[in-house]
Amino acid sequence: MSDATPSLPELIDMQIRANGPISIASYMALCLTHPHQGYYKQADPLGPRGDFMTAPEISQMFGELIGFFCVNLWQQMGEPKSFTLLELGPGRGTLMQDALRVATKAEGFGDALHLQLFETNEELKARQAIRLSQYNPYWPTWIDAMSDDPLIVVGNEFFDALPIRQFVKGATGWHERLVGLKDGARSFGLSPTPIPESAMPEAVRGAALGEVYEVSLAGADVMHRLSKAVGRRGGAILAIDYGYPQTRTGETLQALRKHAYADPLKAPGAADLSAHVDFGALAEVANAAGLTVHPLATQSEFLTSLGITERAAVLSKANPGEAGNIGAAVDRLTGTGQMGGLFKVFCAASPGLIPPGLSS
Repeated sequence: MSDATPSLPELIDMQIRANGPISIASYMALCLTHPHQGYYKQADPLGPRGDFMTAPEISQMFGELIGFFCVNLWQQMGEPKSFTLLELGPGRGTLMQDALRVATKAEGFGDALHLQLFETNEELKARQAIRLSQYNPYWPTWIDAMSDDPLIVVGNEFFDALPIRQFVKGATGWHERLVGLKDGARSFGLSPTPIPESAMPEAVRGAALGEVYEVSLAGADVMHRLSKAVGRRGGAILAIDYGYPQTRTGETLQALRKHAYADPLKAPGAADLSAHVDFGALAEVANAAGLTVHPLATQSEFLTSLGITERAAVLSKANPGEAGNIGAAVDRLTGTGQMGGLFKVFCAASPGLIPPGLSS
């Protein structure tokens, strides 16, 4: 970026001055995916030197169990000779590397596999290309730019990063929360135009004054596109994220920078922005497309059902010097007070498929 090019904060402020306050969804989209200065267009955000840690970076066991999950579904589908495995937001490629190391041990799986990775970060794409080169990955420009083969989708911490809109209950209706400028600084405010109660989802009607409702139209659009594809071609969508099972009120927008919470308005493009996922809303979209939505599980329930305890025992026996670290990883991934309780596992699949770890 040259000295003459405005910074992302300057660009956002210029847009607000020219056109007025913007929605939180527009603000998030600019912060995260601006073509040149967006958070996900810049350096690798993962790991101890980044801003956050994801489950695949904590232990190989996470990806390995996802690999077993994919093989099981492929076998249930009759072991098609050609199928697409799509990962949304693959990060460094760690999850898929671990998953395919396990999955390709199943006879025929590797030969049938068409690996697709939906990624916007060029640095991460380069890492994925190196890590996953043996599987000849392809990077589609959009999530539904795919063939007509059966489709298995995996998204770990993807939906939480999609833009949301916020609405606040007022005396005369709901008002959208916007990002504007006050005394030259970015600040939250409310649109003066009320939205009637009847226009809101039934689940939030009757909310108390001041309560906040969040909706991700982008998340619903992604789920709609994927569900239509799976409904037509057969397969499943697996999404692992933090969120809540049914549509409700509650403010969850947050910013993370260097593994600490930050002001979401302070440094656009320099911090990760996210919000909890409304799994109930995603389920409605998937159901409408004819998919079966299986009961939401915690990450702890899912990984335990898939055999993380047994896998940890095998790894510890083979690497006794790492037994302590392996046990700590299991605790972090499955502890109810840690990721195991915070993260939920969502699966929508073709009728008749029984996703392993989620069949109860």
